[in-house]
Amino acid sequence: MRSRMARVRIVYYRHPDGKPEYSGAPKKTSGGRDFAPVRESEDVTFADLEKGREKTEPTAVPSERKVKYYRNPMGLPDTSPEPKKDSMGMDYIPVFEGEADDSGTVKVSPGKLQRTGVRSVEATLSPIIRRLRVPGTVVLDERRVRMVAMRTDAFVESVADVTTGDRVREGQPLFQFFSKDIAAAAAELVTQQETSAKGGALKLRNFGLSDDVIEGMRRSRKVPDRLDFDAPVSGVVLERIAMPGMMAETGQTLFRIADTSKIWVVAEVPESQLDAVADGAKAIVTVRSLPGRTFTGTVAVVYPEIRMETRTAKVRIELDNTDGALLANMFADVAIEGGKAQPVVTVPDTAVIDTGDHQVVFLDLGDGRFEPRNVKTGLRGDGKVEIAEGVKAGDRVVVAANFLLDAESNLTSALNAMTPPETKP
Repeated sequence: MRSRMARVRIVYYRHPDGKPEYSGAPKKTSGGRDFAPVRESEDVTFADLEKGREKTEPTAVPSERKVKYYRNPMGLPDTSPEPKKDSMGMDYIPVFEGEADDSGTVKVSPGKLQRTGVRSVEATLSPIIRRLRVPGTVVLDERRVRMVAMRTDAFVESVADVTTGDRVREGQPLFQFFSKDIAAAAAELVTQQETSAKGGALKLRNFGLSDDVIEGMRRSRKVPDRLDFDAPVSGVVLERIAMPGMMAETGQTLFRIADTSKIWVVAEVPESQLDAVADGAKAIVTVRSLPGRTFTGTVAVVYPEIRMETRTAKVRIELDNTDGALLANMFADVAIEGGKAQPVVTVPDTAVIDTGDHQVVFLDLGDGRFEPRNVKTGLRGDGKVEIAEGVKAGDRVVVAANFLLDAESNLTSALNAMTPPETKP
């Protein structure tokens, strides 16, 4: 058995990890490991290829055969309708009509297929669902923050027993005040004729008094010496400036109240993953201080700006917060469901080999034949990748040991590009 193995010719030596590195003589890796010998019986058979080269002579293209195109001599995905040379000065190879161009096809023996574990599956039509997990921060809905201020100079008599952090309900008295401007308008309402009374009512509305308060003055025909200022919304007191005995100037903020029944979460999404985020996408939010609870919302806005420091974009998610469990400035974990709902051609992400310049998959043609195919990829998610160009549904693609096929494809292309040396006299 050993003597038989000795008679089998070693064709070349390959990298022990299957990388596309080869040598015609014994060699070691940078880590000191020996390159593995590849014998003719273990790999693609080169005997037929060499016999074909021995018979090949440089002859002119027969005039009765029409050239379809010229292909790259190194097997690269580049063709030309006219004769040309590559960057190394090698002639492009003519491909004739009716002639199959199998220069890039790899043929592997059944035994080697079994040993290396080459496996293929069909490309399918299916949606790409992509769940992004990104950090976020709970913030107040800026549309629900109200400033409490007087529309005229007023003297604050007393302030209700509410302070920062307390919850108030809409219509709850916040403070009592006296304003000479409001008192003058109220007197005009209750003492003058109907025409003047309408003018007084309009002035009171402009000072911020409600219709109920104005109607109460009209019925009682009395000018109140003190008025209550009620909370305009239900929510949390963010700031209290009003103090008993202070003189409040026109427009001065006395309270700041936030309605927290709806709240925002602002997430930071990397620039490279923004293609999977769209307005209306479902988002699931969790916070560490509320274990076991999840909050479901939707993406409302993708902010039109990339932060230079982090290369991320802000994405705003709106959540219901009726029970007030979410507090401003909480840290949140956000899962955004993105992708494409409509079916697209997809393959397992292990089928795609990214060379840096382009992406390649290997089509399983059957009978141990595999063809490299350049593809254009799209979204990725759930272990799948969208194939926009290059593969159609139903094609079988290699999903395991495809790096071995890639190495052999490169080697076959290089051997096909070789020309026999000229015979010296």
